[in-house]
Amino acid sequence: MGDDSEWMKLPVDQKCEHKLWKARLNGYEESLKIFQKIKDEKSPEWSKFLGLIKKFVTDSNAVVQLKGLEAALVYVENAHVAGKTTGEVVSGVVSKVFNQPKAKAKELGIEICLMYIEIEKGEAVQEELLKGLDSKNPKIIVACIETLRKALSEFGSKIILLKPIIKVLPKLFESREKAVRDEAKLIAVEIYRWIRDALRPPLQNINSVQLKELEEEWVKLPTGAPRPTRFLRSQQELEAKLEQQQSAGGDAEGGGDDGDEVPQIDAYELLEAVEILSKLPKDFYDKIEAKKWQERKEALEAVEVLVKNPKLEAGDYADLVKALKKVVGKDTNVMLVALAAKCLTGLAVGLRKKFGQYAGHVVPTILEKFKEKKPHVVQALQEAMDAIFLTHINDSAPEVRDAAFEALGTALKVVGEKVVNPFLVDVDKLKLDKIKECSEKVELVHGKKAGLAAEKKECKPVPGRTAASGAAGDKDTKDISAPKPGPLKKAPATKAGGPPKKGKPTAPGGPGSAGTKNKKGLETKEIVEPELSLEVCEEKASAVLPATCIQLLDSSNWKERLACMEEFQKAVELMDRTDMPCQALVRMLAKKPGWKETNFQVMQMKLHIVALIAQKGNFSKTSAQIVLDGLVDKIGDVKCGNNAKEAMTAIAEACMLPWTAEQVMSMAFSQKNPKNQSETLNWLSNAIKEFGFSGLNVKAFISNVKTALAATNPAVRTSAITLLGVMYLYVGPSLRMFFEDEKPALLSQIDAEFEKMQGQSPPAPTRGISKHSTSGADEEDGDEPDDGGNDVVDLLPRTEISDKITSELVSKIGDKNWKIRKEGLDEVAGIINEAKFIQPNIGELPTALKGRLNDSNKILVQQTLNILQQLAVAMGPNIKQHVKNLGIPVITVLGDSKNNVRAAALATVNAWAEQTGMKEWLEGEDLSEELKKENPFLRQELLGWLAEKLPTLRSTPTDLILCVPHLYSCLEDRNGDVRKKAQDALPFFMMHLGYEKMAKATGKLKPTSKDQVLAMLEKAKANMPAKPAAPAKATSKPAGGSAPAKFQPASAPVEDSVSGTVEPKPDPKKAKALGISSKAKSAQGKKVPSKTSLKDDEDKSGPVFIVVPNGKEQRMKDEKGLKVLKWNFTTPRDEYIEQLKTQMSSCVAKWLQDEMFHSDFQHHNKALAVMVDHLESEKEGVIGCLDLILKWLTLRFFDTNTSVLMKALEYLKLLFTLLSEEEYHLTENEASSFIPYLILKVGEPKDVIRKDVRAILNRMCLVYPASKMFPFIMEGTKSKNSKQRAECLEELGCLVESYGMNVCQPTPGKALKEIAIHIGDRDNAVRNAALNTIVTVYNVHGDQVFKLIGTLSEKDMSMLEERIKRSAKRPAAAPVKQVEEKPQRTQSISSNANMLRKGPAEDMSSKLNQARSMSGHPEAAQMVRREFQLDLDEIENDNGTVRCEMPELVQHKLDDIFEPVLIPEPKIRAVSPHFDDMHSNTASTINFIISQVASGDINTSIQALTQIDEVLRQEDKAEAMSGHIDQFLIATFMQLRLVYNTHMADEKLDKDEIIKLYSCIIGNMISLFQIESLAREASTGVLKDLMHGLITLMLDSRIEDLEEGQQVIRSVNLLVVKVLEKSDQTNILSALLVLLQDSLLATASSPKFSELVMKCLWRMVRLLPDTINSINLDRILLDIHIFMKVFPKEKLKQCKSEFPIRTLKTLLHTLCKLKGPKILDHLTMIDNKNESELEAHLCRMMKHSMDQTGSKSDKETEKGASRIDEKSSKAKVNDFLAEIFKKIGSKENTKEGLAELYEYKKKYSDADIEPFLKNSSQFFQSYVERGLRVIEMEREGKGRIPTSTGISPQMEVTCVPAPTSTVSSTGNTNGEEVGPSVYLERLKILRQRCGLDNTKQDDRPPLTSLLSKPAVPTVASSTDMLHSKLSQLRESREQHQHSDLDSNQTHSSGSMTTSSSTANIDDLKKRLERIKSSRK
Repeated sequence: MGDDSEWMKLPVDQKCEHKLWKARLNGYEESLKIFQKIKDEKSPEWSKFLGLIKKFVTDSNAVVQLKGLEAALVYVENAHVAGKTTGEVVSGVVSKVFNQPKAKAKELGIEICLMYIEIEKGEAVQEELLKGLDSKNPKIIVACIETLRKALSEFGSKIILLKPIIKVLPKLFESREKAVRDEAKLIAVEIYRWIRDALRPPLQNINSVQLKELEEEWVKLPTGAPRPTRFLRSQQELEAKLEQQQSAGGDAEGGGDDGDEVPQIDAYELLEAVEILSKLPKDFYDKIEAKKWQERKEALEAVEVLVKNPKLEAGDYADLVKALKKVVGKDTNVMLVALAAKCLTGLAVGLRKKFGQYAGHVVPTILEKFKEKKPHVVQALQEAMDAIFLTHINDSAPEVRDAAFEALGTALKVVGEKVVNPFLVDVDKLKLDKIKECSEKVELVHGKKAGLAAEKKECKPVPGRTAASGAAGDKDTKDISAPKPGPLKKAPATKAGGPPKKGKPTAPGGPGSAGTKNKKGLETKEIVEPELSLEVCEEKASAVLPATCIQLLDSSNWKERLACMEEFQKAVELMDRTDMPCQALVRMLAKKPGWKETNFQVMQMKLHIVALIAQKGNFSKTSAQIVLDGLVDKIGDVKCGNNAKEAMTAIAEACMLPWTAEQVMSMAFSQKNPKNQSETLNWLSNAIKEFGFSGLNVKAFISNVKTALAATNPAVRTSAITLLGVMYLYVGPSLRMFFEDEKPALLSQIDAEFEKMQGQSPPAPTRGISKHSTSGADEEDGDEPDDGGNDVVDLLPRTEISDKITSELVSKIGDKNWKIRKEGLDEVAGIINEAKFIQPNIGELPTALKGRLNDSNKILVQQTLNILQQLAVAMGPNIKQHVKNLGIPVITVLGDSKNNVRAAALATVNAWAEQTGMKEWLEGEDLSEELKKENPFLRQELLGWLAEKLPTLRSTPTDLILCVPHLYSCLEDRNGDVRKKAQDALPFFMMHLGYEKMAKATGKLKPTSKDQVLAMLEKAKANMPAKPAAPAKATSKPAGGSAPAKFQPASAPVEDSVSGTVEPKPDPKKAKALGISSKAKSAQGKKVPSKTSLKDDEDKSGPVFIVVPNGKEQRMKDEKGLKVLKWNFTTPRDEYIEQLKTQMSSCVAKWLQDEMFHSDFQHHNKALAVMVDHLESEKEGVIGCLDLILKWLTLRFFDTNTSVLMKALEYLKLLFTLLSEEEYHLTENEASSFIPYLILKVGEPKDVIRKDVRAILNRMCLVYPASKMFPFIMEGTKSKNSKQRAECLEELGCLVESYGMNVCQPTPGKALKEIAIHIGDRDNAVRNAALNTIVTVYNVHGDQVFKLIGTLSEKDMSMLEERIKRSAKRPAAAPVKQVEEKPQRTQSISSNANMLRKGPAEDMSSKLNQARSMSGHPEAAQMVRREFQLDLDEIENDNGTVRCEMPELVQHKLDDIFEPVLIPEPKIRAVSPHFDDMHSNTASTINFIISQVASGDINTSIQALTQIDEVLRQEDKAEAMSGHIDQFLIATFMQLRLVYNTHMADEKLDKDEIIKLYSCIIGNMISLFQIESLAREASTGVLKDLMHGLITLMLDSRIEDLEEGQQVIRSVNLLVVKVLEKSDQTNILSALLVLLQDSLLATASSPKFSELVMKCLWRMVRLLPDTINSINLDRILLDIHIFMKVFPKEKLKQCKSEFPIRTLKTLLHTLCKLKGPKILDHLTMIDNKNESELEAHLCRMMKHSMDQTGSKSDKETEKGASRIDEKSSKAKVNDFLAEIFKKIGSKENTKEGLAELYEYKKKYSDADIEPFLKNSSQFFQSYVERGLRVIEMEREGKGRIPTSTGISPQMEVTCVPAPTSTVSSTGNTNGEEVGPSVYLERLKILRQRCGLDNTKQDDRPPLTSLLSKPAVPTVASSTDMLHSKLSQLRESREQHQHSDLDSNQTHSSGSMTTSSSTANIDDLKKRLERIKSSRK
């Protein structure tokens, strides 16, 4: 008991976890008591047990576990925290309780589960129970099923999700355990109780015996709706209410309530979707195309089996549907058609809503096939249609369901229940009632007649249908009269636009649904009557005509016949319309002799009577057919022709012109009489004018017109051409397309006729509308133009290209190799081009092209987009059917990161939208899905596009609301552009959806977002534009007037090819820009001509611009106060044009205004001509109306006609010149409404226009501040048009150059950052422009630019640095055109002082001005810059004064000498000449090849390198590279950088390619650095970058891992050695010092890198003894000085490695050793050298060495190494030689030793070295001899520089020694080191010589300030401009073979630009010589 007592003391929770079972049992009992006592469900006590409840139910002791379960149940029931334990407790119950043998345990377990469900944890419980079904223990499975069954029974199907249970049922039925199967049966019965028949489909595949048993059980179930008996906690009150009702006997009510409770479950939802696409037979697509029908049948049967699955998984079924559609449409075997229809049915049923996107393609084909006679085929097709159609009434989306109900209701109403009911057999009662309810609401526009028409089975509702079988007919009717359901939307359009045209053009296929058609058909009262026999006709005629009349009809006496006709006429005149038997009467007239009547009088009467009958009676087409033949026969008759025409016109009015015209034309051309043919054509020309063009079948006419044009008779040809002219009025330029293959002579006649018609608007129709009631007339007018419009699109004879889209072509387009894909795309483009206009069937092409839209190769994406543009134009409006499968993917491309791809995609989308209209794009969820993607590019492009398109639409589909949530997320997008575009689009969305809907949609947003969005909505509400007015308002307007506008879509695509002159109405945009509503058009068409003809002269006499006091001010106020629209649009809308017109009416002469707003561009040209004429004479008027004139000119910028644009720009140039003369300043209003539109034109493709616009922008700066212009142009750089971006950037460069940095707005920093963004642009021109602009700023402001532009990507920065360096090599010829283009610039440079200040900015003009001057004036390059010309003359003139020691003169002279040197700041040095333009072709070829070395494409680069290598390997050719070395090396290290950063990282690239490229580069360089003369041309900056690239490559670990990597690294090693040895020693040493400094400064640089740089320096130190004479020590010491300044000794000592300090000391020590004290004379380039650490260091060293050697070395000594006195003893000599031979013998110093030996031998020619050689081997002796020979050869020809005589030591470097035969620059081959400090030094020396004090420099402050910058050049790399300029100077001179002219001559005149002509150089040379000699 002792044990017991221990645990008894423990607290309850510890007892529950005790290892003794008794303790636990006690714990559980106590817990149970505690749980029952706690009254508050939120008591903290509950939480103590949270972690224990799982242990309660999973206790290992069965007895204890039972108690635990009881306690757990109470806990779950009462504790508010119990929900947290659901997962663990239920899983414990499943695994540890359900497997217990005790029934009590299982019951408690089930109870616990149900209790969890009651406390709202149903889902978690269900999840655990379903997991339990996978257990291996059948007991657990049975218990889980039982639990689920009980839960369902008690809680109902709303709480327990049935779908997952139904999913596992079939598996349970297959279990081996009977208990499981029985339990499964029970739950199946329970589920059936809740959802009834929805359970059948999922269980259809279980064992038939089981199914039978189930069926038996199901039958026994009560039919009443089940009710839940237990409720969730939240529904407990309901439970109480239910009990009350039951006790009160309110079962019925309760039942009703419950009925609502139980959700209706769609069986479809419960089914598991099956994926069938992958299960299709692999050869399905081949088999379906097979020739044998059996194979095709096999393929279809395979599909049929798969589509029997009741629910299919969504996927891309486009190919499968296409294949099935093809079988339905084209297969000759009807059995297969039926089979394919069944497959489609299966797909539609299985996919339901998801089949919508394919329905549009399939339905027209099925409808077409309804003409099939076999009933089983028709039935299969019907089923397919039902499936496609009726799935929508079961759609989950309520709006789709409602639309489907309405559609079916309409069908029910139109064709009657009898017809529709068979299709509604399976529709449940609820839905059926809904359909009937809708049908009662439908109001048919044309009253009962529609119903009758349908019942009579006349073909009115669907004019295209001939007597099809009944079912098919009904089907047709239903589809067409119900255009609402989604997928079918396309069907009515195709149907409506198709057959009616061919069959009966009476109801021309228009965009309206058949409802409108019916309405029209009935309103025009088309009479259809059967053909009557002659007897019936006689009978009817005798009833209304006098008996004598009928008898005398065929009398032989013409007079009797005439009398008979007169009676006939009278009778007809008196007859009533309803009584007149038209057919009988015309039959009588046609009776013998009929139309063969010989007497013309009788004949005239006859024809007149026909006209009367047609006018007065209900004249049918049947009657017309009886007479037309006769009329056509008589139309050419001289006497009767007019009567025949009159009769025809009357018939046309009765039977509609389209039909009559077609009949008449075919009759006329089936006979041979040319007179009849020409007169028929003439009649038709007039008829078209009278009736309008609506509904005419132009295709038929065109073939007849072509026949007529080919006629031999000229009259027929002339009539045909006249008819074409009339048609042209209506059809527009596209008409010419059909006649392009006519003979040139004929074509020119046609063109002349078209020319005549240009600018005329078609006359208003006067006939064809008289019979209708007034309302009829209104609607007719409203609709007719539309019909015409659609018709004209159909004129084009379209080619069928589907046979050309072969499977080979499709597989080509999808090939892995991009080149083959490209070939495929090229073929497609070729096919479309060839076909011009194509039929909508394009086979597999859409899928193939869709794949290419996300091609990895962007060029192919662009090509695909171009093809899609072509396709839109070629297919016309039929492209609609491809919007979903091809159009939407194009929108996805708008998200591409590449700008030009996006621009191409946008152009494509616009081309499509122009053909399809917007409805197709906005329907469905596709667009909103695109907008949902979080791609900033996609969002901003798409929103921009919508903002452009939405305002032009009158209505939009309801689906637009789906875009709104994504629009709101765009309003808060991280990307500023997206936000801006979203804000821009907001008002247009609101315009269509309304504020309420938009505000409601904010409900789902977060509260913070919601407030922001609502604020934006309020703002947008104020700016919301009105919807475009519907044309119905203009009821009275003549229909013809607007017809032309409708034809434009058809004519737009062919606009370019039409004719030389551009038509007035080539496209809708243009029509808008002309700004004339159709009403105005027709009105003006009438008014203007008559007016001008009447009072032409007096009308145009007065001033054209009337001065209205304060007019302009008032207009500005109005605009500010928002009384009028602000002039701001993307394309000008009508309201803007109307507003401008109104504003102009008060201050512009009426006749001029008419010209300005005419629809024809030629009138605009006239208006501009008048304005030019009146410009000078009416200055005040022009300035008074300036705002309006500028606005009108912006409209002209939107015209597509170039001539108008050119004229407008011409006028603007004159205008701004005038304004600047008048000193007028543009107002903000004028500027903001004009400049942005002018800037648009800067991106025009035509050069001449761009040039004009730039000229205008330049002139504008005189009347509007440049700083205000700047932001406008800046805005222009954001355009999508790359040309515009480039031009704007260049213009910005010009502004900065002319006006300095102050023009940059808002701040220079921001502006330059914006500009710098464009360095990374896709377009080369834009990149260049951006770089040039920044270089221009750099030229004005130097290094400050880098601060301002902020951080750039490495690539962009390297491009910029490269360009800055290159700009230093450009010819700085003074731009000639600058003067004429920018007058203000010349004005500012009036005085010389100004010249000095402005000079640099002027002459360093950015590339664009140079380019302009270069292209226009090649001779400009010959000019020498102004400063320099002047100075040379003055120097020469003043030469005489030099000898005079008078200080003033010397002072004066010094100024003259040094001014040119001082003018440019170092960074803006005059650009040295670059003679490429004048060069022989070789240079430009080399330039081109070098430019390819840096190509991103490896192959291009390798090819270029190979070509260069060939040149370098041939000695005779290698010289050609001279002058291009820097350029070549820059290209090479850029390529190295590209390989390192890009190619190596690109995993797709084959690494062998990279190795190949590396070996090419290295091979090339080795070849180059073997040619010493070329190697020496490399400049410091370039060598620095090259070494950087090579060392980086050596350290690239990725290379080492490659197979041949080691070989590459060895080669690089070899190359580095070559570079060190062969380059100009000064340059390479300087480069290494700067590189070391950089690498030590850079934190990212690896220590290994610095180490390698130092190794290179050590090697250089070893070479120093040989090279010291060729090194410019001044420059090296300057570099060391800068190094020591950056790294003082203390800082160097802190370095991790001691190498840097040792390297530096070694270098200095070697220099001291070699040069001796003279080293101190080389510090000339260092400013205030006294403070320099270097000087102190050198002095110390010198002192040290002096102590050692004892005497100062001799001045004549050239190598410090051989410091030996001639008088030194023999022993000392021997020691010295021994030392030398020791060096030669050592491996490291062998070269040094040889060099010293050579020097020694040279110095002591009599020295005997034999003893030293004797003791050594033969090999060593020959080695020494060979070495000495090599050194001798190397040094041959290097004339040593004798020391200058009579000049103080410190002058040694800086003064040029005269006596030398070849004037060479001291210690320098390149002349690169000469910076301003050299000149300063010279200045000091000259001043000393002239006895002037060097300190008195205060009077020339600019000197020091200008020189202070370059004294310590920044640590620059290849941007060290000065160096590159001077080296370039030398290069260009070498190219011109002036090798005798030394670079030093240039030093004396600063960085002077030499001219390219030899004469100039010689002249210069002579002058310089003179100047020098004068100094001596």
